[in-house]
Amino acid sequence: MSLSANITQTPEFLSKQLVESQATLKIYDSMTTDKRKFEPLQAGKVGMYVCGMTVYDYCHIGHARVMVAFDVVSRWLRHLGFEVNYVRNITDIDDKIIARANENGEEIGDLTERFIKAMHEDAAALGCAVPNSEPRATQHIDEMLQMIDTLEQKDHAYAAPNGDVYYAVETFEGYGKLSKRKLEDLQAGSRVDVDTDKKNPFDFVLWKAAKLGEPQWDSNWGGGRPGWHIECSAMSTKCLGDSFDIHGGGHDLQFPHHENEIAQSEAATGCTYANNWMHVGFINVDGEKMSKSLGNFFTIREVMEKFHPETIRFFILSSHYRSQVNFSDAALKEAHSGLTRVYQTLKAAEAVLESAGKLDESVEASTEVVNEISGYSANFIKAMNDDFNTPQAISVLFSLAKEVNKLARETENDQGIAKLQTAAVTLKALAATLNIGQVDPTEFLQAQIGAVSEGQMSDEQIDALIQERIEAKANKNFARADEIRDLLQQNNIELEDGKQGTTWRRI
Repeated sequence: MSLSANITQTPEFLSKQLVESQATLKIYDSMTTDKRKFEPLQAGKVGMYVCGMTVYDYCHIGHARVMVAFDVVSRWLRHLGFEVNYVRNITDIDDKIIARANENGEEIGDLTERFIKAMHEDAAALGCAVPNSEPRATQHIDEMLQMIDTLEQKDHAYAAPNGDVYYAVETFEGYGKLSKRKLEDLQAGSRVDVDTDKKNPFDFVLWKAAKLGEPQWDSNWGGGRPGWHIECSAMSTKCLGDSFDIHGGGHDLQFPHHENEIAQSEAATGCTYANNWMHVGFINVDGEKMSKSLGNFFTIREVMEKFHPETIRFFILSSHYRSQVNFSDAALKEAHSGLTRVYQTLKAAEAVLESAGKLDESVEASTEVVNEISGYSANFIKAMNDDFNTPQAISVLFSLAKEVNKLARETENDQGIAKLQTAAVTLKALAATLNIGQVDPTEFLQAQIGAVSEGQMSDEQIDALIQERIEAKANKNFARADEIRDLLQQNNIELEDGKQGTTWRRI
């Protein structure tokens, strides 16, 4: 049994540290532009809404960053002892969806189901847990109509001659408070085309009048379908109430989408919409903004053809969620090297503990050992409670991995074994809060990316060459043994000779 399979519980001292640190969590709030102590509306419980995907194509690497960032947020909150209700919506009716379905000659429902399935597959590959709820726009039309009706009754919305229903931005005094934009400044510098059906160029559509051949629902204003912004307001309040703790999404959604959500929701309910706003930074590709027009647009699936999914997750976590990130092959290779260090450390610890006959035993560590190792976990928790500072937390993991490697090399007695096991168990438990380092080390280190036909040696070919090398060394044919090692290195296979024999990993 491997260390990875054997460790299923968080060390007692770490569990205590996590619970005791709950009150020290600070989150950067985009509304106040400051880190604030996190105080949920209801003690011990967190309601979190994240804007999800519009399902007309495969998810791209920018989507991956949002998925992973809020997956880590929800996991960390749960590790601190909060009961989390994580809601991430699915937009399954939209101009782009209609256009793509027409382009493909397929039913809208078939298109959206296909890409929802693909989205779930990609998220699972990246190690993201399924949110508590994934409300779909088409399943909440009644809630949207009710909110639009409320806004109209409160004179925040109006029906236009063209059959659309618009939100009147001038009726909401706080419009622009999230993005720090003043409506009068926007109007002064506006190049928005004048829509004669709008009272203000920045009024936005709540309900779109039906067009020939498009899906539609009945309403007080005639057949039509919802605008994009109203979807999230209706679904978030339906799932989490008029006010909730955290609203998140990509930085590109801050204006106008989230600004419009605030205007709709707070005008309709009279309540503060979300207590904390979190926005994930952009991903650039080789220094340029990712876009299809520039030809630097990559889907998650395309990236997974070249890199292990956990490497992609580790790459994303190696930067703070609010920062801009530069995506490149070099950056992914660096991330793979870093994650490999963690797995090699766990593998080395396994080998020593197994050799000592302690791999499957619970070894009691002294108070002195616990105090020493708990210093690493304290630093890890401090980093994560500082607005989910994953790069700093990963730095702590590397420091602890260095200690584990040192212990694995120098351990000679029961006391050393106890310290090694405590350190290794803690390393894996801390990594678990980020959902990295949890598979069997050998499985990760030998994972094959892409097809053998693309040039990679198969496991069977590698094992056969290693066996030939063993026989060559036994026959003192060291020249042939060196040739085999060189051949394997040329094929990105690194050999590791140890007391337990020869092992290998892909590099």
